[in-house]
Parts: sequence; C-alpha cells; structure tokens
Amino acid sequence: MLTVSVLLPIPVDRPYSYSVPDGMTLAPGDLVQVPIGPRQVAAAVWDGPVDNVDPEKLKQVEKKFDCPPLDNTMRRFVDWLANYYVAPAGMVLKMVLRVPEAFDPPGFVPGLRYAGGTPDRMTPARTAVLELAREGGAWTKSGLAHAAGVSASVVAGLSNMGILEPVEIPLPNLTGDPDPDHSVTELNDAQQEAAARLCGFVEEDAFTASLLDGITGSGKTEVYFEAVSAALKNGKQVLILLPEISLTTSFLDRFEKRFGTRPAEWHSDISPKKREQCWRQVATGKVRVVAGARSALFLPMHDLGLIVVDEEHDPAFKQEDRVCYNARDMAVVRAHLGNFPIILSSATPSIESQVNAEQGRYQLVKLPQRFAGAELPELKVVDMRRNAPPAGKFISKILIDAIAHTIEKGEQAMLFLNRRGYAPLTLCRVCGHRFECSECSAWLVEHRFRRQLQCHHCGYSEPVPEACPNCGTLDHLVACGPGVERLGEEVDAIFPEARTIVLSSDMTGGVKRLRLELDAVANGEADIVIGTQLVAKGHNFPLMTCVGVVDADLGLANGDPRAAERTFQLLSQVTGRAGRSGQKSTGYLQSYQPDHPVIRAIQSGDRELFYSREIEARRVAGLPPFGRLASLIVSANNRPDAENHARALRRAAPAGSQITVLGPAEAPLALIRGRYRFRLLLHGSRKDDIQGFIRQMIGNAGKERGSVRVQIDVDPQSFL
Repeated sequence: MLTVSVLLPIPVDRPYSYSVPDGMTLAPGDLVQVPIGPRQVAAAVWDGPVDNVDPEKLKQVEKKFDCPPLDNTMRRFVDWLANYYVAPAGMVLKMVLRVPEAFDPPGFVPGLRYAGGTPDRMTPARTAVLELAREGGAWTKSGLAHAAGVSASVVAGLSNMGILEPVEIPLPNLTGDPDPDHSVTELNDAQQEAAARLCGFVEEDAFTASLLDGITGSGKTEVYFEAVSAALKNGKQVLILLPEISLTTSFLDRFEKRFGTRPAEWHSDISPKKREQCWRQVATGKVRVVAGARSALFLPMHDLGLIVVDEEHDPAFKQEDRVCYNARDMAVVRAHLGNFPIILSSATPSIESQVNAEQGRYQLVKLPQRFAGAELPELKVVDMRRNAPPAGKFISKILIDAIAHTIEKGEQAMLFLNRRGYAPLTLCRVCGHRFECSECSAWLVEHRFRRQLQCHHCGYSEPVPEACPNCGTLDHLVACGPGVERLGEEVDAIFPEARTIVLSSDMTGGVKRLRLELDAVANGEADIVIGTQLVAKGHNFPLMTCVGVVDADLGLANGDPRAAERTFQLLSQVTGRAGRSGQKSTGYLQSYQPDHPVIRAIQSGDRELFYSREIEARRVAGLPPFGRLASLIVSANNRPDAENHARALRRAAPAGSQITVLGPAEAPLALIRGRYRFRLLLHGSRKDDIQGFIRQMIGNAGKERGSVRVQIDVDPQSFL
C-alpha cells in the first residue's frame, strides 16, 4: 500500500502521512480530501518523505479533487513564508485553500436551444424569440427572454411545445480576455522611457524587482499597464495587488478602458460564488488578470508572469492577525521563486524599497514630473500657535478663506483628518467619567450619525446615553477632540450652501456606498470632501485644487519608529490629490509643530533630503532595513497568566546571541477583546538568525497553558 505526505490546513508545522487507496494516483500538489478526527478536510499532497509507519495503521485519502495541482513554485512559497514568519505551514496553506467549493469542476447552468419546428400560432413575441434561437447556440431562459424583449412565459411556452429543447450550458468565464492593443495610451517621453524599461524586464522572462517611483499624478498606472500588456502578449497571467477595496472601482474602470474588459476581482467584498469562480478559473488559466487585496497573493495562478504592487508603501499590505505577513515583501519572494518580474509602484516609496533601489537590489524607474505638465500643489503650513480657531472649532480662518475661494471658482476642496467618527473621547462635565470599552484599553469613539459609542478595536458599541452612567447627570456629556463627522458639522455651519460629503471606511452603506460617493466626487458632484486616509490613496479627483490637513501632527505623537516615514507618506499622498488636472492648487498643513523635520520636508518639497535623513537615522539605530525586528505578543484571559508566560519567554532566550530582547512590557493597547497583552521586542542585525532565535525561545519556554497565546510578528509594522 502506497503512502503520501499530506499538509493539512490546520496549525501544524509539517505534513502527515496517509495511505493511498488502490487505483488512485497522487503526486505532490494534488488536492485531496482526508479525514482528521471526525471531520473531512481539503488538503494538499506535499513534498518530502513519509513517516515510517505501517500503512495499514494510517488513515486513507478519501478523494482526489478534479482540480489543477498546486505547482512547485506555490508549494515552495508556502514553505518559505511559513519558515520566515515562524508560522505553522498548515495555516499558510489554509490561505491558499480558502475556497474548497472550487476544487470540484463547476456545474452547468440549465439552458435552451432551438430543436426545430414552428408553433401553430405565431405571434410577434414568439417570432422575436425564434429569430434569435435559430441563429444557433444555447441560451438561458431569462437571457433569451431579455434579448428578445419578451416575458419569460413566452420562452417557457415554446419550451413546453418542444420547439426549444433543454441543454446544459457551461458556466461562463468570470471575465473576458484582455486585449493588449485595445486602447493604447499616448505617453509622454518620460513615461515612454519608463514603460520601455518595464516591458524590457517582462520580455527577459526572469526575476527582476523594479521600483516605479513617480510623484502623484505622474501616470504610474498607465506606465505599468504597458508592462501588463507585454506580459499578456507573452501568454502570461498578471496579478495586481491594491491596498484598499475602495480603490478597485476606479482602477477597474481604468483597466477596462485600456484593455477592453475588467480584470477579475479578489477581496473580502466579492460574493462567495464569484470567489469560487475566480479561484477555479485562475487555477485553470481562464482568468488572465486578477486585481485584488493582499490575500490575492495566495491564488494558485496557472502561469503567473508578472506581479504589480500598487501603493507598495501602504501598511494595509501587512496582515496583523493569524499568520502575520507583509504581502509586499512576500510578492517579491513569490516572483523570485517563480523567476518572473515584479513591479513595486509608489509616489512615496517605503524606506525599505528606497534602500533596496539605492543598493541595486531593485531597478529604479523614476517619473519625476506630473502628466500633461500639471504642477504639484503649493504647500503652506498654518502655524496653529498663531492662527488657532475659536474654542470648540478645528479649522483655522486661513483654511476657511481658502475653501471659500475654491468653491467660488467652482472647484473642489478637501479636508483630511485621519480619525473616524465624531469625537475620539466622550466624558461627563460634572464627574469626569470617560466612556471606555469594557473589553479593550481604549476610549469609545462617538459616531453621532448613528448615535453610537463604538470601540474601533473589538467592534463593541452602545447607544449614546442621555445621562452620565456614573453620576446620573442629564445633558452634561461632552465630545472631546474632532473626528471627520465633527468636521462635517463645522463645515456645514460655515458653508451651508456647499455640497459636502464625509467619507470614512465605517460609513453606513458599506463599500458599495463608498464607491458611489467616490464616483460622485470624481464627477464634480461635491464641493467639499471630508475624509480619512482612504481619500489619500490613488484617487483622481479632477476638480480638486485645495487640500487642507486639519491635524498634520497626528501621526507624529507616538513612539512608532516608522512614525515620521508614515506621516510623510500620508501627508504627501493627501496633498497630491490636488491639481492633478493642471489647475493651480494649494495644500494647507495645520500644525502646532511647524518646525518639525517632517512638516518642513513636505512644505519644501525636498523629498530626497527627508529620505536621506530618515535612512541615515535607521542606519545609525540598526533599524530595518539595516537591522531586524520581531515582536512576540503574549495574551491571555487574565493579566497574571499573560505576564508570567511573557517572563518565561524572556528567561528562555538563548544565551550568547547578539540579538537583544526588550521587555516584557505591557503593550500600549494592554487589553483587546478581553485579552491582556504583553510584548517582547527582539532586535538584531541583518546577519542574525532571528527566526531560529524565536524557535529556541518558544521551545525553551514550554507549551502555552490555558488561555495563553503567543503571536509572532517578524518585521512588525505596528507597535500597539
């Protein structure tokens, strides 16, 4: 009896052995159904030796799915990612096999086709149906009725007469085949040069990592579309990773305009049926291009030949729970393992990518000017120490006057504040009671539109009370600080006639409404836009000429080593929404720290100076990309258990290593979802084996007991 190694999509580090029934042939990569305890799960036959166990004692593979196998590149990618992030290989595989309904061949759609004959009594409706049916081919009942402009009962009647016979229709492809020559964009000289370099890398059909570094509005998307076109002409599939679902609609429209059809979508907002179709058709090669969020990286592409990571600097590419991984970095790994090119695109590249380009690991492709001669906005810093608004207000008179002048000209203004809701804190004027989450160490955020107090970490919410729950005083609750909803209220009072839109990821109506609102802004149906960071990413608002950052200091007020970089990137992206169509534009940064290096760098436009200073500071401190960081978060249902295990991990650190262990210390967010959290931070050099160090720590500390859990985060992006 034959045996095979099978990797299960559960928290395990290695494959398990199963026996193969007579008549079944299996090879590495085949998808199978196997028993595990009382359950049947979909899994994958894996590489490596089988356990030295009597096959008669092994459980048997139940079924081999009629599905393309996971190729060698995908299997190596799963193993590589699991090893690098010190994660169970089975949990990485689970992200690949997340749509088990797609493993069996899809069913058929019931349809009808012309069988011959003519009804005894012809009517105009029947004539219209038969004219279409006689052309050949099969139709669904509703499709034929719609095409003929008749009711479904007319089609049903012809079917009952036997003039239309039932047939089975294969499910259609999710998307059409993109046409590389559908609508070739006219590029300027700089864009043509950049596109030629990227297309050259595609033609080489070997691994190359390119950093497409272009200022906002320089036409980066149109440039990398030429590389996508070259890959399609070579018969390859293309994967385009986007950081936000909200970006997909405008991106899909631009893709369709260039290639004549939309790419397949892959993100959390698509229906289960479309998810199933996408996974299957990607695996079989029927889908040529996928545009999706970070999880699209785990789609089993049939013949992948190019990956594009748009807005590569964006922290949304980092997954912070379960398997902690950075999709940008792992996209580079997948391209390297598959020996094909990857393009990282950004107007404000991450420090890591910038250093890789400077050191020659990435090919640097620059677009230093905006398309069609458009100029970057003039940036002005509003010193809030001298131009403070009235008490309880948050928009300076300078910015109010600028907005008024903008909407008088029929142009659009934007106010940016990276804070959702109405106010970040609500308290009682009488007793000082503050509303905080019972499950997290965080204040409840007021959402006045919904009359709710909500925790942005665990999702807990409660109605806004009329009286203080601590002292019982009526009508003495006060909102402290601004959120975008409060800015909307202030703007409505100042500009009552203006058309104002407040955009936030937690707005009622979800992603569908958000897309409609973004389209409305792009079409000029709003005068003033107020939004969080989702308005800063990749949108093209042709009439936007004034952008005001309400609190430019917000991202600088924490101990995150990436605070300066992220603030610079975010503010540069926000102000870059202005003037993209060539009009004169202005950006205003309201700041209480106008002399801060980040604020001064943005105002001066001297990006190179900011990067050189930030890179040098990282080099001196030995921080990424010149050093290594890893985080261990220990959590438990009670504080002593979490603290004791964290201290046990600290004591279990291998002796004699150059790696420094900091902590344990209570995490800044010490309580999330009812779990107490302690953090250890590991710091080493580029040469240190930080993964091996972590494995020894975990092994020496012993098994987690009770509710204790340890989350490993290699190359952490968040320090909360």
